[in-house]
Amino acid sequence: MDMPTRRQHRIADRVRKEIADLLAKRAEDPRLHGLTVTGVEVSADLRQAVVFVSALYGVGGSREALAGLEHAKGFFRRALAGRLDLRVVPELVFRWDASLETGDRISRILDELAESDDHT
Repeated sequence: MDMPTRRQHRIADRVRKEIADLLAKRAEDPRLHGLTVTGVEVSADLRQAVVFVSALYGVGGSREALAGLEHAKGFFRRALAGRLDLRVVPELVFRWDASLETGDRISRILDELAESDDHT
């Protein structure tokens, strides 16, 4: 797999910022409330953007959140067309990012280990 170009990084960062802004300010679907855009990867041909999302409420609502994002995909693409200076707005693919839950679980395990060491 090739390393992303500077342009891919720049476009991914803009897409991340714009979708995060749209989620915070314009999303009316309750399934989208509380979502965080954790990252974006743009394909080499700039025609696809994989948008990684997570939420504080965890993976429990991921199915509903992803369904809401899929339903709002056209809204996001139209909004991005007006905000980004690109000939072709990338097709959006939404994926759940479980890294926040994984990090939280690891942190709790480490805390429990430290606590058990203190009691021995």
